[in-house]
Amino acid sequence: MLVREGAALIEGLVHWQYGEENDPTGHRRLAMSVLAEALRAVDPAEAVRRCLRLQGETLFVGAETYNLRRFRSIYVIGGGKASVAMAMAVEEILGDRIIAGLVNTKYGYTAPTARVAINEAGHPLPDENGLRGGRRMLELVEAAGEDSLVFCLISGGGSALLVSPAEGLTLADKQGLTNLLLRCGATINEINTLRKHLSRMKGGNLARLAYPATLVSLILSDVVGNPLDVIASGPTVPDTSTFADAYNVLERYGILDQVPPAVLRHLRQGLAGEIPDTPKPGDPVFAKGQNLLVASNEIASEAAVAKAKELGFNTLFLTSFVEGEAREVAKFEAALAREVARSGRPLARPACIVAGGETTVTVRGQGKGGRNQELCLAAAMKISGIENVAIISLATDGSDGPTDAAGAVADGETLARAAGKGLDPWHYLANNDSYTLFAQIGDLLVTGPTNTNVNDLVFVFAF
Repeated sequence: MLVREGAALIEGLVHWQYGEENDPTGHRRLAMSVLAEALRAVDPAEAVRRCLRLQGETLFVGAETYNLRRFRSIYVIGGGKASVAMAMAVEEILGDRIIAGLVNTKYGYTAPTARVAINEAGHPLPDENGLRGGRRMLELVEAAGEDSLVFCLISGGGSALLVSPAEGLTLADKQGLTNLLLRCGATINEINTLRKHLSRMKGGNLARLAYPATLVSLILSDVVGNPLDVIASGPTVPDTSTFADAYNVLERYGILDQVPPAVLRHLRQGLAGEIPDTPKPGDPVFAKGQNLLVASNEIASEAAVAKAKELGFNTLFLTSFVEGEAREVAKFEAALAREVARSGRPLARPACIVAGGETTVTVRGQGKGGRNQELCLAAAMKISGIENVAIISLATDGSDGPTDAAGAVADGETLARAAGKGLDPWHYLANNDSYTLFAQIGDLLVTGPTNTNVNDLVFVFAF
C-alpha cells in the first residue's frame, strides 16, 4: 500500500462502514471523526516538516542549525513503520543533497522515493530482508566521515526493523527470542532492553559506528513516556540499561531455559565483562549527535480531545501512561463508562475520555487477536446492556498484533450481537480470539497501514 495519511484512512472507514444504514444514531461517525483527528496530528511527514526547514545553505532542525557548506555528503537511514513518510519529507527538503539512503519498513508501508531506498521487511519478527537492509545501513554509516551529515529516521517498529545481530548471533536466534518475549507478556521496555544487548545498532551502538560524522535523529515515539533510549531500542542515544538488566528480564519471566543457547551465552559473556556494554551517558560518541522527538502519543491524544470538544463532547485526557494486561485495563475503562452513564462522573454526557499507552497480552489460547481487540472484548463484558456508550481501542499504526485490524469497537450491544450469531464471547476471550469474534459481528476497526505509530489510543464515549 502506498503511503496515505492515517486520518484519511479513518475517514474512509466512516463512509464505508458507518453510513446512515449501519449507524442510525450517528454516534460512530462522531467517534471516527475524533479518531481521524488524532491520527492527523501525528502524520509523520507533517511532523518532520514542522521541525525541519532549509533556508539557503542553513538547515534548521528544531532549535539547532547546521551550515550545509560544512558537509561533503548527506546520508539518510532509519527504520520503523513511519520511516517512509519521514524519508519522503526529508527528501522534499534536502533533495539531491542526499548522496544515498535506505530505510527499513514493515511490508506494505511503502511509497516511491527518489534518493532514499525503501526496504520492506518483517515486523514484529525480524526477517532476512530486514537483515539485508541492516547491513546496507551499516555500510552507509561506515562510509560517512567527519564531514558527513547522517539523518536517522526512527519510529515505532524500529526495534524489529533495525536488524543487525551482534557477533556470534544469528537471525534465527533473534527471531526465537522475540517470539518468546512477545508470548510471555514482557513489556516493550523489557523486550528492548534485551534487543539493545544483542545488536550492533541498538542501545547507542549506531551512534558509536557513525562517529565522527554528525548524526541527526528524528524520532516518532511509540513508547509510553517517550524515553529516547527505549524507542526503537535507542540506536542513537546513551543506553541506561546493562547486560544485568537484560538477563534479569529472562529470570523475571522464568524463560531462561527456553532462550536460544547463543543468546544466553552472549548475555553471560556480557555479565562477565568479556563483551563491552552499550555506550553510556557521557561517552564522546554522542558529542556530535542531536535527537529530536517529532511526534508522540500525547500529541495525538490532545488533538483527539480538541476535536471531541469541537463536536460538543465534555472531554478529558486521562493519561498517556496506560500499561498492563489488556483485559485488566479493560475493566478500568469499562468502569469509567459505567460511572459516566450512572452518575455523570467524572464528566456528564456527552463525554469523551481519552487515554494512551500500550497494553500487553499474555497468550494462553490458540486464537487470533491483538491487545486492542482483546481490551475491547474484555470491556464489552462489563458494559453489556448500557445504552449509548462505546469503548474503542486503536493501534495508531493500523496493525494490532498479528492482524490486519487496527482495533475494535465495543458497546452495550456487543454481547447481544454476538449471542444473535450463536457466539460465546467468554470462549473467544479465553482463547485470545478477539479478532474472530469482532469480525463476525462487524466491529473490527480496519484501516490498513496508517504509516504512523505513537502507541495505542483508548476512547470511552458516552453519547
